Amino acid sequence: MSSPDPQVRAARNPSTSPAVRGPVVAVTGAASGIGALLTERLAASDEIKQVLAIDERRGECASATWHILDVRDPAIAEKLRGADVVVHLALDLDLESDPAARTAYNVRGTQTVLTAAAAAGVHRVVLCTSTMVYGALDDNELPLSEDAELRATAEATGVGDLLEIERLARRAPRAHPGLNVTVVRPSVLVGGTDTALTRYFESPRLLVVAGSRPAWQFCHVEDLCSALEYAVLEKVDGELAVGCDGWLEQEEVEELSGIRRMELPSAVALGAAARLHRIGLTPSPAGDLAYTMYPWVVSGSRLHDAGWRPRWTNEEVLAELLEEVAGRRTVAGRRLGRKDATAAGAAGATVALLGTAAVVRRVRKARRRI
Repeated sequence: MSSPDPQVRAARNPSTSPAVRGPVVAVTGAASGIGALLTERLAASDEIKQVLAIDERRGECASATWHILDVRDPAIAEKLRGADVVVHLALDLDLESDPAARTAYNVRGTQTVLTAAAAAGVHRVVLCTSTMVYGALDDNELPLSEDAELRATAEATGVGDLLEIERLARRAPRAHPGLNVTVVRPSVLVGGTDTALTRYFESPRLLVVAGSRPAWQFCHVEDLCSALEYAVLEKVDGELAVGCDGWLEQEEVEELSGIRRMELPSAVALGAAARLHRIGLTPSPAGDLAYTMYPWVVSGSRLHDAGWRPRWTNEEVLAELLEEVAGRRTVAGRRLGRKDATAAGAAGATVALLGTAAVVRRVRKARRRI
């Protein structure tokens, strides 16, 4: 009887299987969120030799090699030895985090990872920010080019941190010759995420600022992970925007969601948002409102030119988002408990939190009594 085919023998005996020639990839923030999804995806890929998973706790991916430590610890350099690529996803973008502590973690962590990667001989670092760094402005083109100027300010949740990460990305190749840095910028991210922009769709009414022209472009986390894999495999580099093709106008969003709008003058909406954030009633600063007022849609041409395509459409991602937030009630960025939502009433709570000085006075009086 003839001997089995060599490929069959290899499958029966893994020790004789040819070595995978792909890169060794380290993923920070690998135990949860996007990091966990990417770790699982890369570990299952035939094009990846090994995945080094780095986090402060062990995640669920059994086929990755885990290193438990804080990304701000310089000892991370030793854990990165042997890696070809690092994908840095250990970021704190939690709305409830203390802003100063959040910035310290995000900036210091990114600085440490870039320096450690260079010291360990890693040749590519992939960072993840957001298309929010382009800024939401009335004169933005639709869509923006990926090379468009980053005109955002630090007035929205986490955007200051993302702008600083972008600055570190530009500096790193000059400070560390031979280190390539790719920046991936997703649009409104959906799929187990909690941001000021996803909470917008938890409101009983969609706030529309009079005279504004919002445009909505979403990105599903699965599409973000596939774009990150493209960057890891060096199929594309540079500064990359990732999201669904095209965008939805506000009227389309309202029709698809079935949520009616509540239109307010700009001065009222922005002034109330600033006051409510200042007294600690809502987690979102007034700067978050700009991203629901003006367009910040990006073309994503670099990924498209490399052959990447999103699997999700804006309509499909919006439908998933609405399913995720069903039953939640958020007003002006503050998530209400069931008792709060029932007592306040949907439309009444929105108007109260956005428009009346009475709420502000009540909170101040309550604080004086404490």
